[in-house]
Amino acid sequence: MKLFFVRSFIDNYIWILEHHKVCVIVDPGQSEKVLNFLEKKGFFPTAILITHHHYDHTGGILNIKRKYPRVDVFAPKEVLSKEVTFFITEKINRVEFSFFSFKVFHAPGHTKGHLLYYQKPYLFCGDTFFSGGCGKIFEGTSYQMYQSILLIESLPSDTLICCAHEYTVKNLSFASTLLPKDKYINQYLDISRKKTSILLPTVPSTLSIEKKINIFLRCDDEIVKNSPKIYDIKDKKYETKKEKYKIFSRIRKMRDLF
Repeated sequence: MKLFFVRSFIDNYIWILEHHKVCVIVDPGQSEKVLNFLEKKGFFPTAILITHHHYDHTGGILNIKRKYPRVDVFAPKEVLSKEVTFFITEKINRVEFSFFSFKVFHAPGHTKGHLLYYQKPYLFCGDTFFSGGCGKIFEGTSYQMYQSILLIESLPSDTLICCAHEYTVKNLSFASTLLPKDKYINQYLDISRKKTSILLPTVPSTLSIEKKINIFLRCDDEIVKNSPKIYDIKDKKYETKKEKYKIFSRIRKMRDLF
């Protein structure tokens, strides 16, 4: 299988996974660039996967369906579109078609119905998880987002993080304010700045890399817990698991203000 992307809006990525000229499109916020790409490559779309209901992830569905009326659209129930072929309920944990078989994870936090799609090694994580960061919490709770991040953390280390936005530089710039001497964060921030300066993507990254650079995966790291910026939530009365969540929640709130 081969992975491609189409840029959309200011910083969105629309992912296209292809095998023998048959492809899956993930979160098409716009249609024109996708249709041009498919025609140029000679790809035939068999399905569209939607992670959540925000327009920058769904806006291209209608026109793609007009061009390819037999393409199936898989989406959470929160997507209010007549073009959706299959709504994925909480009882569904896998979708299969053509050459593809995706495990579906329900990952509330960014939105209540947010989904992740995983076909090893590709994780299409929408706005739940980014290189160097995690998504804003619009509809779910902080604890739901924390649980969704733990789910991602449990996947194999070679998992490719196919997130929907180019946020790496800003995420790592924030992380460097908490851990200014962290060599992994600083090195990857420098690499990411160089890539984006010449319009190269910083994603997909791997989960093994994220475990070094993503501060939301390091909430039980003593260096993170001892950062002066988060000292006010270090309370020895908390058991380990609860303390980790408290640190996650605090960092997420700090990221919102960055």
